[in-house]
Amino acid sequence: MNITAKLLIVVAALGLAACKNPNRYGAGAGANGAMAGMGDASDPRSAAYFNQSIGDRVLFLVDQSTLSDAGRQILMGQAQWLNANPTYAVIIEGHADEQGTREYNLSLGAKRAAAVQDFLISQGVSAARLRTISYGKERPLEVCSDEACYAQNRRAVTVLQLGGGA
Repeated sequence: MNITAKLLIVVAALGLAACKNPNRYGAGAGANGAMAGMGDASDPRSAAYFNQSIGDRVLFLVDQSTLSDAGRQILMGQAQWLNANPTYAVIIEGHADEQGTREYNLSLGAKRAAAVQDFLISQGVSAARLRTISYGKERPLEVCSDEACYAQNRRAVTVLQLGGGA
């Protein structure tokens, strides 16, 4: 077998391995943030219940990382749920709208995720269960150039993962 054939086999194997994990981009990658195995939305211990009944995201004003009253209300519900369900860990995703530079929006997304993390910790959620990541403007929910779309993209999303420990 020549080197070209071996190289093609390795590239093909790597390509197939990359396709093996359908959730490799996180829970927000699916349609409407849906992910397999979320459970029944009527089960108060399920991720589906958390997303639909508690709320998995808070929105921010333009160029802001300060929590609104509505955002704090959602996060209080999240904290109560997380404290009652210690088997879940959390990734807090910070997002921004498409306005501004990539670097600015990554920084703003990080500040938004940190604001959510700090609030959840202040409500008794263990910091060991929380991790933050910023996507800046790289993962918009809506793609357009008007305020209604921008507003949906200025957000922090709480993504549940099994394995939070107690």
